[in-house]
Amino acid sequence: MNDKMHVLILAPGCDGTDVGESWSCCQWVRGLAEHCEVTLLTLQRPGRTPVAGQLPGVHVVAWNDIHWRGRLERFSSMLKPGYFRFYLQARRWIRNALKQGRRFDVMHQLGPLALRYPSPAVGLGVPLIIGPLAGSLETPKAFEAECRSAPWYTRLRSLDQLRLKFDPWLRNTYASADVVIGVAPYVKELLHGIPVARFEVAAETGVHDVSPTIRLPEKHGPELRLLYVGRAIRTKGLRDLVQAMSLVADIPHLTLDAVGMGEDLTACRDLAAELHLEHRIHFHGWIPRSEVEGLYEQSDVFVFPSFREPSGNAVFEALSHGLPVITTDRGGPGYVVDDECGIRVPADNPAQLAQDLATAIRRIATNSELREHLSKGAAKRVRQLALWPNKISRMVDLYRDVTHRPQGVASSAMHVDECLVSSG
Repeated sequence: MNDKMHVLILAPGCDGTDVGESWSCCQWVRGLAEHCEVTLLTLQRPGRTPVAGQLPGVHVVAWNDIHWRGRLERFSSMLKPGYFRFYLQARRWIRNALKQGRRFDVMHQLGPLALRYPSPAVGLGVPLIIGPLAGSLETPKAFEAECRSAPWYTRLRSLDQLRLKFDPWLRNTYASADVVIGVAPYVKELLHGIPVARFEVAAETGVHDVSPTIRLPEKHGPELRLLYVGRAIRTKGLRDLVQAMSLVADIPHLTLDAVGMGEDLTACRDLAAELHLEHRIHFHGWIPRSEVEGLYEQSDVFVFPSFREPSGNAVFEALSHGLPVITTDRGGPGYVVDDECGIRVPADNPAQLAQDLATAIRRIATNSELREHLSKGAAKRVRQLALWPNKISRMVDLYRDVTHRPQGVASSAMHVDECLVSSG
């Protein structure tokens, strides 16, 4: 007798050949399908590998997506113009399936990641889980003026918190869910005015492997190589990191590799030239994934000073390579990075952030025991939070808990889980 749970997953973006949110959703679905009978409702982007072919063993229902390319591609990724049609198609499909006698033990809306999309699975008589959710963070006021050069549509994020307060459609989604999952505790704070039945914390992404290498101080000799990987936009803090490098110019053999493209890259390069740091900072722009992996292997410390980061996939990547992490105490990285694997600094204003980054860099550069301790902690932390097999197992436990199904053979109690942490 097949006693697997029947799970309906809603993920309009689900593509293992893509990056970011779509890639993560695909990993979730693939892993959950090893434990459950999974039906996936999704959108198929034109020109991409069919989702059904990527997920054998999963019943995939896919509708054509609306996605703008070229100069509007970033805008399209943020706005998700196909979501409203997906909402109507998915709700109609679920209603018809239930009328025809299809049984689902639980429905799980995995995406979109942002807190701005109502769920079509609300109020249909089946336990509903939504998330992981992220985003809607505000830019610290002292940084706002410098962030105005970003594309105009990024400022639409400012509407998110207003919608969480006043949009009945969106508020009902989170109030009706049996469980809402956030990538970090800050998501619960954003939902404070909504009567959420149960809130859990789990990252939306993860890693498949953890490097067995501990970053011993003597591994690369006297050189200390810092690494930044991320988009070169103002909110990621690369400009502040460049400024910080000028404050530690007295430390010999200290270099920074910066990987990523974006509208703030020119400003960062100009600042590095103005501060005479061309020999210290290497701006790589976009490089192939294999080269990024090579830089992770060759580096000693990862610096990710983003001050409006919802989750921080790059932080997990760095931790999985055993790199100590210097980041801000905001958003996803502020939760993922603890005192055992890195250093968190405030992000109150540009001058303070640059100074505190410099202080953290100096602390790690001059304390070999601390670097080794944080490297060991990095491997431990990423195993706790981000290894996909563990994440999948904990999600299945949550499904069973919500549906009151008996625990499986290898299940563990939710309140001691290291991958899905209760937040009250």
